[in-house]
Amino acid sequence: MKQYHEGFDDLIKSAFDEISAARERFSYALVPRETGVVTWVSSGIARVSGLPGVGFEELIKFRGGLYGIAFNVDEDEVGAVLLGNHWLLEAGSEAERTGRVMDIPVGDGLIGRVVSPIGAPLDGKGPVVFERRLPIEREAPGITDRLPVSVPLQTGIKAIDALIPIGRGQRELILGDRQTGKTSIAVDSIINQRGQNVICIYCAIGQRTSSVAKVIAHLKEKGAMDYTVVVVTEGNDPPGLQYITPYAATSIAEHFMQKGRDVLIVYDDLTHHARAYRELSLLLRRPPGREAFPGDIFYIHSRLLERATHLRPELGGGSLTALPIIETEAQNISAYIPTNLISITDGQIYLSPKLFELGVLPAIDIGKSVSRVGGKAQWGAYRSVAGDLKLAYAQFEELETFARFGARLDENTRKIIEHGRRIRECLKQQEFDPASVPEQIVVLLALINGCLDKVPIDSIREAERALKKAAAGLPEHVLKRFFSQSKLDGEGRDAILGAAEKALSQFRRKP
Repeated sequence: MKQYHEGFDDLIKSAFDEISAARERFSYALVPRETGVVTWVSSGIARVSGLPGVGFEELIKFRGGLYGIAFNVDEDEVGAVLLGNHWLLEAGSEAERTGRVMDIPVGDGLIGRVVSPIGAPLDGKGPVVFERRLPIEREAPGITDRLPVSVPLQTGIKAIDALIPIGRGQRELILGDRQTGKTSIAVDSIINQRGQNVICIYCAIGQRTSSVAKVIAHLKEKGAMDYTVVVVTEGNDPPGLQYITPYAATSIAEHFMQKGRDVLIVYDDLTHHARAYRELSLLLRRPPGREAFPGDIFYIHSRLLERATHLRPELGGGSLTALPIIETEAQNISAYIPTNLISITDGQIYLSPKLFELGVLPAIDIGKSVSRVGGKAQWGAYRSVAGDLKLAYAQFEELETFARFGARLDENTRKIIEHGRRIRECLKQQEFDPASVPEQIVVLLALINGCLDKVPIDSIREAERALKKAAAGLPEHVLKRFFSQSKLDGEGRDAILGAAEKALSQFRRKP
């Protein structure tokens, strides 16, 4: 019994010594906290006093887990853009500096997920797995860090790949009136990247929930979610969230680009983004300019789109291709925001409501659309078969307008008009039906060589399907030549035309 008491005493003494040693090692570290008070709250913004050391765009923490970004840093108070519902705050609520800027989780774990611009999951699949966090606002790569755009990004849409080519690292604007098929072109481009080793980011800014759900359903149906990240803000979300959405999506894309991957990002659309920024600026009492937009509206889009580029091999060699979307009103492409973005981007695809009403889908106005990279972002086979296609189509449109006046036309003019009608029929394409490179080249080569001129106009669609089947049977060395910068040689051209003539023989007009 005595030995038991002695052992117990030793145990107590040892524990007491450890506690004493731990108490001596402990040091009291005072961490300063800079807190302020909310003085005024409105729809999407708040004014805070008592934060003299806060920096521009620093993240401010409010009660209830609500965050805001310091936008107006004045001498006496700070104007903060709220990243959540403003009714969670009231005058007198406490505000605290965080010492960091707004960031978002990035990594391979986001592929196939639907997230908010703050990284919260919206698809019900549990927490997002990420590798690191990146600031949403990042400096664009310098001129010496970039390479020329030389590799094409195939959209699967004949009118774009042949006449308005897009390269990896390019910024191509899609604009047109509402309900003319802008989102459909962007979604088709994402679907066509299947098997192309391209990561896609679909960024929905202030869209209707039903519209976003429809896009996600199409992406899942076509298997495109396997390589796509969807970043969403809905139409009823605060303007602060809508404002940061494209920057957050671009940081996700830049993570993959810096790892040497090719990335395609779609901003749908920047009209809502500009309106959200205008709302925030007016509430913060910033001076308005043209169309009530603030003076730096050009800068917020230029610093976003300048992040799209093709990096040098030393920096990973990845690329970021941007497809911003803009909605015009009454076909007015010279309005403030459209002209800003046309001057920032490397070309534009204009969708005409008149063509849409006539059933010419996609409703791309070839005359008003342009790619400033041009043939440098095309495979050599495209340049050899589609070089004069745009000119021939423009001549046809002019002569077709003239022919409506009932003037007598000579035989050569009638041939040009008939050939032009077949060009228009071949450029038509159904939604979610992208065409591969061999299929496009076979159809275009048969078109420019007049093989389709003997086919009745109402049989063009069936003849095109036959040509696509014939493309699959071409020799392997001819198919490989399609994906190089060298132009088609005589042997390859003869092989394609021979297969085309055989496929079209059943559609010829009977004498």
